[in-house]
Amino acid sequence: MKTPRSAPASSRRPGGSPKPVAATPGLSARAVAVDALEAVLRQGAALEEALDGPALEPRDRALAYRIVATALRRLGTLRAVLGKLMERGFPKSAPRLESVLLAGATQILFMDVPSHAAVGLSVDLARADRSTVGFAGLVNAVLRRLAREGEALMAGVDPDFADTPDWLRQRWTKAYGAETARAMAAMHRVEPPLDITVKADPADWAQKLSGEVLPTGTVRILQAGPVRALPGFAEGEWWVQDAAAALPARLLGKVDGLKVADLCAAPGGKTAQLVAAGAQVTAVDRSGARLTRLRDNLARLGLSATVVEGDAATFAGGPFDAVLLDAPCSATGTLRRHPDIAVSKRPADIPTLATLQARLLDHAIDLVKPGGLVVYSTCSLEPEEGEAQVERLLAARTDVERAPLGAGEVEGLDLFITPQGDVRTLPSHWMRGEAERSGLDGFYAARLRRRASPTA
Repeated sequence: MKTPRSAPASSRRPGGSPKPVAATPGLSARAVAVDALEAVLRQGAALEEALDGPALEPRDRALAYRIVATALRRLGTLRAVLGKLMERGFPKSAPRLESVLLAGATQILFMDVPSHAAVGLSVDLARADRSTVGFAGLVNAVLRRLAREGEALMAGVDPDFADTPDWLRQRWTKAYGAETARAMAAMHRVEPPLDITVKADPADWAQKLSGEVLPTGTVRILQAGPVRALPGFAEGEWWVQDAAAALPARLLGKVDGLKVADLCAAPGGKTAQLVAAGAQVTAVDRSGARLTRLRDNLARLGLSATVVEGDAATFAGGPFDAVLLDAPCSATGTLRRHPDIAVSKRPADIPTLATLQARLLDHAIDLVKPGGLVVYSTCSLEPEEGEAQVERLLAARTDVERAPLGAGEVEGLDLFITPQGDVRTLPSHWMRGEAERSGLDGFYAARLRRRASPTA
């Protein structure tokens, strides 16, 4: 849900008279970044929603996004370092002060921004708001010291797990082991590359976009810039889709001419894959706003599908030759691209989501013809939302069987096939040299078949 707000607080002076934040180069971007941090940290807004609204030049918007995303990725480290400089903590009368300091510290420690600019503009932001104007001197002193002593202040902070909530660290250690859990946490600190799925000729598009073709056919771009300005975007030649998110649709195999339901379909990357492969797709989602985005994406790509706004758990269409269910989940596998998830999610969310996933998966089986395939997937690292869901289903229903993936069946996928024949990707997979060009989202996917006749 979009967080409502009036004019950015950082654009108001004490007494209510607005300060023109655009007067100083770079100040507008930083004002928006502080507002967005406040929205995420205090109001529970999603990162993209928090940045959706203020009118900025593309360069300033990119800077604001990078400040906020980096601050959220390194939130544990930043709070630990600032805690060493503010022994009494943040004043309760000025909660916004933390966001001002987080934005400034992010630029000093983790971005290629001159320290004097990061300090000076942070002081300007503190002076521009009535709740922080009295702490402008403190902002100046803290950030100047951080600029001088940053390396020493970061000593002793866990280089990986400091930025991972304890409850996730414990879960991942239990599920994957301490070494893998640490490797995943380390990848979450690094800005991700841009992955795209192309309609045709990945090698040609990789050359045009200065990217590389991954083993599964996804094109990965490191220095992308604004997505809409890239060659081929306006012409509908490709769409943005993480390499892991592109895998579940491929588990259905050849879909040319088949009737396929894509449940919980928005924003439409998997729908586009299926349509481009020749399937007759019915895309179902309960969010009208997200379906608008799906329709827009399909229109840009020159693709068409039957779009249904409704609850996938009660959708009455079919029967279908195949069903793809990318179920709502905690999305912990996408932390690298959506660092706000580490702030917004709680342990109690997982059992609630698991209950919904079970309902959706049961219904997905009912929508497919006997002998047809269902692919169940989630972008979660939590076993309750992946492996445990399939085991529960197989134990409860005699009309379903696993259709395991075989070695070499899907190009580039062998590394991710589990002993059961499912797919499990981790953020620390695909280490390809530098961390910036490595990794992918954490995903789980299983291929199931509805039996022609239930077993006894």
